[in-house]
Amino acid sequence: MSETRSDTPDIAPVRDTALAAVPARRGVLTHPAFAMLGIVLASLNMRAALAGVSPLMSEIGGHFHLSAAMSSLVTTIPLVFMGLGSIVAPRLARRFGTEAVLCGALVLLCGGILLRVAPPVVALFVGCALVGTAIALLNVLMPGLVKRDFPDRAASMTALYSTTLILGATGSAALSVPLENALGGWRGSLASWALLAAVAALVWLPQAVLTRTRHNAARTDAPTTGSASATPDDGPRLTRSPLAWQVTLMMGTQSLIAYVCIAWMPTIFTDHGMSKGEAGLVYAFYTLVQMAGSFVVPLIAGRMRDQRVPVVAVVALMTAGVTGLLIAPAAGAWVWATLMGVAQGGLLGLALTFMVLRTRDAHTASRLSGMAQTWGYLLASVGPFAIGWVYGVTDSWTLPVSLLLVACAALLFLGLGAGRDRKI
Repeated sequence: MSETRSDTPDIAPVRDTALAAVPARRGVLTHPAFAMLGIVLASLNMRAALAGVSPLMSEIGGHFHLSAAMSSLVTTIPLVFMGLGSIVAPRLARRFGTEAVLCGALVLLCGGILLRVAPPVVALFVGCALVGTAIALLNVLMPGLVKRDFPDRAASMTALYSTTLILGATGSAALSVPLENALGGWRGSLASWALLAAVAALVWLPQAVLTRTRHNAARTDAPTTGSASATPDDGPRLTRSPLAWQVTLMMGTQSLIAYVCIAWMPTIFTDHGMSKGEAGLVYAFYTLVQMAGSFVVPLIAGRMRDQRVPVVAVVALMTAGVTGLLIAPAAGAWVWATLMGVAQGGLLGLALTFMVLRTRDAHTASRLSGMAQTWGYLLASVGPFAIGWVYGVTDSWTLPVSLLLVACAALLFLGLGAGRDRKI
């Protein structure tokens, strides 16, 4: 299917597919409010386990005697597995049902968080891989779930869950050091986020059981009824679509910047004379103000046929913030954190919104989400390690931060393409 201009800003009706739809559900557990609660709780877990690592990076590296490049693997490994895990997410959803996979992902996340704090260093890295895989499943399935259950409010629901995602990251970043002090070390701080994942899994469990039964019934009935269920190759060939690649690479580039900041922003500030406590507060503030961008920008974008103006605005803010971080890291830290935070939230919200607005149905939205987050996070995984390596070689943050300006230029180019009034 070729890319065509959209005749209306409304989201296309969801078609009945094995991935995107199960038989009609009724009852309290499947009321939209309960579905919204599940989405909010899942979203809180989509970054919390990662954001809490950054303020503790020096303690983790010091405990295991890791170099800067090796320490960056604590954030790089989850990104690699966020990319690899995205490949299998749509297939798992077709096989077991979206709700069952979401619940399983939250259980896996809980286990990965706890494994990260086991004594041997290998457990740290294996736990990081499990955390990344679990988050990949949540990342990929959420856009399709939103488009399926809230087809007429896709942009506003995307704003809600992207904002909640950032709220989880903000809380994790802000509380990591206080939890470290209260619980006797970095291990207690990291392990505490397993509780949040466990609560979310319990909320999704009854929905998973209920829809799993009906999902199996639908799969059993499909051959006899002659209904056309979606297969992995149904719909447009995304890898041949320039628009799909623009959305994918935009997702990857904004994620690269985000995870470089997650891994190294507090270290940049402390290396320029800021105290560890203040650096943690600035970083937490950076994640906090992301909520403004992630909530407002998708709402504005959803009301527009063409989203290139918001793209230019948020990329300009990011460029200004990165430039300030390069020129006067500590002196203007709060200003740069504000500019970069609002821009980062807006870029994430736009990338997630494009997965919905640039597609015609929930099945294609889930496929585009899988493609964007597979290749996007594999691209992003290069960032923290590469920046750590460059810093280790140059013993300066000038070149590493300058490379983020190159990423900003790429974001502008990709966003202008993804923001056009087209559908895949």
